[in-house]
Amino acid sequence: MFISMLWMTALRPATCETNPISCRLWVEPQLPGLSMNGDFIIGGIFSIHNYMILEQSNYSTQPLQLQCSGNVDFRELQFARAMQFAIYEINNRTDLLPGISLGYDIHDSCAGVPMAVKVAFALANGVETVFNVSESCSKSGSSAVTALVGESGSTPTMSMARILGLFGIPQVSHFATCACLSDKRQYPAFFRTIPSDHYQAAALAKLVKYFGWTWIGAVRSDSDYGNNGMASFLKAAQEEGICVEYSEAYYRTQPRSKLERVANVIRRSTARVIVAFLAAGDMRILLEELVRNPPPPLQWIGSETWISHPEFLRFNMCSGAVGFGVPRSVIPGLREFLLELTPAQALKSPWFTEFWERSFSCSLKKQTGSSVGARECDGSEDIRALQNPYTDTSQLRITNMVYKATYAIAHAIHGAICNDTQCDRTIKLSPLQILEQLKKVNFTMKNGFQVSFDSRGDPVAVYELINWQFKKDGALDFMTVGQYDSSKPRGQEFSMSRAISWMGGQTKVPVSVCSESCPPGTRKAVQKGKPICCYDCIPCADGEISNATDSLDCEHCPPEFWSNERRFSCLPKPVEFLSWEDPLSIILTAFSVFGAFVALSVAVVFYKHRTSPIVRANNSELSFLLLFALALCFLCSLTFIGEPSGWSCMLRHTAFGITFVLCISCVLGKTIVVLMAFRATLPGSNVMKWFGPPEQRLSVLVFTLIQVLICILWLTISPPFPFKNFKHYKERIILECRLGSAIGFWAVLGYIGLLAVLCFVLAFLARKLPDNFNEAKFITFSMLIFCAVWITFIPAYFSSPGKFTVAVEIFAILASSFGLIICIFAPKCFIIVFRPDQNTKKHLMGKVQSKSL
Repeated sequence: MFISMLWMTALRPATCETNPISCRLWVEPQLPGLSMNGDFIIGGIFSIHNYMILEQSNYSTQPLQLQCSGNVDFRELQFARAMQFAIYEINNRTDLLPGISLGYDIHDSCAGVPMAVKVAFALANGVETVFNVSESCSKSGSSAVTALVGESGSTPTMSMARILGLFGIPQVSHFATCACLSDKRQYPAFFRTIPSDHYQAAALAKLVKYFGWTWIGAVRSDSDYGNNGMASFLKAAQEEGICVEYSEAYYRTQPRSKLERVANVIRRSTARVIVAFLAAGDMRILLEELVRNPPPPLQWIGSETWISHPEFLRFNMCSGAVGFGVPRSVIPGLREFLLELTPAQALKSPWFTEFWERSFSCSLKKQTGSSVGARECDGSEDIRALQNPYTDTSQLRITNMVYKATYAIAHAIHGAICNDTQCDRTIKLSPLQILEQLKKVNFTMKNGFQVSFDSRGDPVAVYELINWQFKKDGALDFMTVGQYDSSKPRGQEFSMSRAISWMGGQTKVPVSVCSESCPPGTRKAVQKGKPICCYDCIPCADGEISNATDSLDCEHCPPEFWSNERRFSCLPKPVEFLSWEDPLSIILTAFSVFGAFVALSVAVVFYKHRTSPIVRANNSELSFLLLFALALCFLCSLTFIGEPSGWSCMLRHTAFGITFVLCISCVLGKTIVVLMAFRATLPGSNVMKWFGPPEQRLSVLVFTLIQVLICILWLTISPPFPFKNFKHYKERIILECRLGSAIGFWAVLGYIGLLAVLCFVLAFLARKLPDNFNEAKFITFSMLIFCAVWITFIPAYFSSPGKFTVAVEIFAILASSFGLIICIFAPKCFIIVFRPDQNTKKHLMGKVQSKSL
C-alpha cells in the first residue's frame, strides 16, 4: 500500500523528461464504494464496516488485498449518503459554485488504520493503474481530490492526517474528536466540524461534579480516541475532586478474556456511576457481554460516539444514561433522499446491496455472498417501513456534522475559483489553496448552524445533554435535558432545561460515593492507601467545630466560645464565679453573717457586764475594738462573693488585709498588756506607765496604718483587677480577680503573718504567768489556730480550681475569725453567763495551780 506514495515522491518533472517510461501499480487500486464525476472531486471516507480481514504475512508471497469484514454499519452508511445529498444539493444551487459540478469518491476505511492509509493514498493519487510521462508530469502538482470528508474514528483519522498533511490536502472530519488532532504541527491540514474531546471531557467532569458523584468507574476504548479522551477527563475530574475506582480499557479486536475481565470489574465495583469513553463498536461488544450477566443497576455517562447512537436503545440496562452529544438538527429533504433507494440502485453498490439484503432478509438477483440460501427479493420490500439507523432522521447529530463538513469544503472551493458573479472551472486548484480558504470559512447553514474554524481547526464547542428516557410505549428514546456551551462565561457553560430520568426510571439522583458525606460536627480523614474520596468521619475535638458538610478540618472556637455537643456551632462559654445563688455561697454567707452576729452578741454581753471584774481585767477597750474588728473580718468575706469587678477586686483584698491587721493588732496589744501587767507587779517596775491606754490605742493605730500604707501602694502601682481565665478549664471561663502585683498581695499577707507570729511568741511566753484567768493562754491557742489556718491556706489556694479558690480564701477568713472569737471570748462569755460566781475579783486573784498548755 506504500507503492503509491513511493511513486508520487519519486516522480519529478526532470525525471519524466529524461525517462519517458510508464509505471504500473503492483496491486489493484482501492476503488470507491460510491463515486460521481465532477469538475472538482471531494473525497469521503467512513467506517462502513468495523472489521478487516488480516492475514499474517510470510514475506515470501505477495500479501493479499486488504478487505473489510463484518456487517454494514447503517449509521455510517447514512453519513455517506448525507455527503451525497449535500453534493447533490450544492450542485443544484445558484448562489454556491454556480455552473460548477462537484463529484465525490467515497471509500470504506473498515475502521482500521491499514485501510485508512491505503485510501488516503488512493484519494491523493487517483485510481489509475498505469502512469506515463505526460500524465504523471501534468498531475505532479495536484491530487486526485480537492479535499476530503472523514474519517469517523480518531485513530484512522490521525494516520490519514499525517500523510495528507505532507501534501497539504485538507481533511475535514465529522466525528474524529481526539484532542490531539488540534496540534497543527502534526496535523497542519486537519479540520473538523465536531468539537474536540478537550471540551467534552471538561463537560463530563462538570456534569459528574454537578450531581455530586465523587466515586465513579471509567471504561474506555484502547485507542487514541479512548485513551486521549479519558486522560483529559481524568485530569478534569481530579481538579473537580472526583475519585475513580477503576479505569479499564478495551478494544474490539482484543481477546475475549480481556473483555470478560473488564466486564467482571464493572460487575464487582462499588461505584454506581460509570463513565464510558468508548467507540460505538467497542461499546456494543461490552454491553452484549454485560447483558449475559447483568451487573447491579448503573448510571451510565456516555461520550458522544454512542450516547446518541440509536442502535444502543435496545439495551434497557442503560436506561437513564446521560451524556453530551452534538446538537440535534434537521436537514430538509434528507429523509426523502435516503428513502429513494431502490433495488436497482442497491445493485450498483456493494454497500447498498448488503444493506438491502440485511434489512429485508432477502437476496437480490445476481448477488452472492452472505445472503446465499435466503429468499429472493421480489420488489415488495418497502424501505419506508424500515426502522433502523439508516432511515432514522429524528436524531440528526453526527449526520449534520457530515453535512456541514461537505458545505465547508464547497465554500472553500467557491472562495478559490469564484468572484462576485461567476466561477472559473478551468482554474487548476492546488490543495494548499483550498487549505487557506478553509481557514477563512465562516457561514451559516440553511438549517441555522454556524460553520467556522478556529486557529486549531476546531469549531465552537456546543453540546446537548442527552438522557435516555422511556416513552409511553416502554421503548427508550433520546431526550435533550440540558446544554453545554464553551463560548459562555466560565461557570455559566452548563444549563439544565428539564428533569432527568435516572437509571431504572428513577426521579431521584443516584448516589455514588466511596464514603457518605461527613455531617457538620465532623471532619474528613482519608483512609490509608485509598483515594481521597474514601474517608472516615472523625468528630471534632472539644472546642472545635465544623459547620459545613464534608469539612476537611475543624475550626477552633474563639477563646470566649465553646463547641456545642454536636460540634457544629460555637456557644458562649459559661462564666464561672462564686455567685450569690450558688449553694456554697449561701453557706459561706450564712457563716459570715452568723460570725458577725456572734461578735456583736459578745460585744453586747461585754457592754452589759462592762463593770464586771472579768471584763475590766481583760482590757475592755481593746476587747470592744477586737470584737468590732472581728465583725468586720466576718463581713469582709462577703466582698469575695459575686461577680468580680474592678472595685470589688480592690475592695476584697484591701478590706481583708486591713481588718485582719486591725484584729491582730488588738490581740497583740492585749498580749503586750498581759506581759506588761505582770512585769509591773515586780518590785521597782514602772513599765505600765509606758504602755497605758493611749499607747495601746497608738500601737493599734500604727500597726493598722502600716497595712493601710501597703494597700495604698499596692492599689497605686498595680491593683487587683477582674480577669477571664481561659486556661484552667477549656469548656468554661473562670472570672477571677487577678492580684495585679503579687508582691503587694504577699506583702499584705506577710505583714499579717508577721504580726500573728509576734503575737503568738509573746502569748506563748506569757502562758505560765500566775493568774486564775490568764488570757495569754487563750491568745496562744487562737494564734496557733490562726497560723495553722493560713499556713494551710497557701497550698489550698493554689490547688483549688475556679470558684473554689475564692471559697478557700473565704473559709480561711471565717476559720481564723472563728478561732479568734472562740478562743479569746468564749471562756469569758461562759463565765459571765453560766458561772457568774466566778466573775469576782477575789476569784480572779486566787492562787490556783497553773495548767500547762
